[in-house]
Amino acid sequence: MIKELSGQINKYFIGKEEIVKNVLICLLSGGHVLLEDVPGVGKTTLAKTLSKSIDSSFGRIQFTPDTLPGDILGVNVYNAKKQEFEYKEGIISNQLILADEINRTSPKTQSALLEAMAEGQTTIDGVVHKLPDPFMVIATQNPIEFMGTYPLPEAQLDRFMMKLSIGYPGEESEIQMAQNFADGLSIEDIKPVCTTKDIIKAKKDVEKIHISNELIAYARSIIDYTRNEEKISLGASPRALLNLIRASQALAYINQRDFVKPDDIKEVAVNVLHHRVMLSSEAKISRENVDELLLWLIGKADVPTEK
Repeated sequence: MIKELSGQINKYFIGKEEIVKNVLICLLSGGHVLLEDVPGVGKTTLAKTLSKSIDSSFGRIQFTPDTLPGDILGVNVYNAKKQEFEYKEGIISNQLILADEINRTSPKTQSALLEAMAEGQTTIDGVVHKLPDPFMVIATQNPIEFMGTYPLPEAQLDRFMMKLSIGYPGEESEIQMAQNFADGLSIEDIKPVCTTKDIIKAKKDVEKIHISNELIAYARSIIDYTRNEEKISLGASPRALLNLIRASQALAYINQRDFVKPDDIKEVAVNVLHHRVMLSSEAKISRENVDELLLWLIGKADVPTEK
């Protein structure tokens, strides 16, 4: 199923197989994705293609400075006929959410997503509303150098399993993309290759992928290095460790294995961690690269020997 799903997405979202694989890792892990890049590189195409391929409900929120929490979560509206308040669902009630340009809205509105992303529920006027399963947020943000952006707070960033950058396509991929456009290949024509029930089952299978105590300790040691590195002022959280473990299980599942290897943890570690750590002032002045620093720290961790 995963091979067919990946193949269909790559047919419409061309030349970015690694990005697609990482998004599927997040989907199978019950995680969320933050895509940071310049406009026009296919972030919306990726989200819509994934939604149609798994036959999920889809909601898109275009964040602007005047977007309010109620626009996302929904509101209680008074029904004069029934003389009672009725809950009108917001866009968050869909299974796959595209939160477009999330850093163009105010921190108050950004925070409306925190409970939904962490707990799969929303609370409106004291009443808890469960969100559907699967539930996934794919958020896009413009680079912070762009005009009119609000940096996402650390608590918001920590809710995303991975932060990915798509980048411009290669020459052949961009030509193929243009050819598909000229031929009228449309996302609207996509037929599902699986259902959300299949995804729910796959998520349960991912949870059963074996990860040894030694590998859990190995993942924990990587997290610990981020907390004790002088070039990092804010290390990775306990949630980062849980995400690292689950993402490595999902990668093993995609690779058709029932157990996690050290290489699985190494492969997903940078994408899971780089938005969760904050460089020190000195490191910023020295223009340290977060990914290169993380790779160095990952290399310092002792890899368990296979028995």
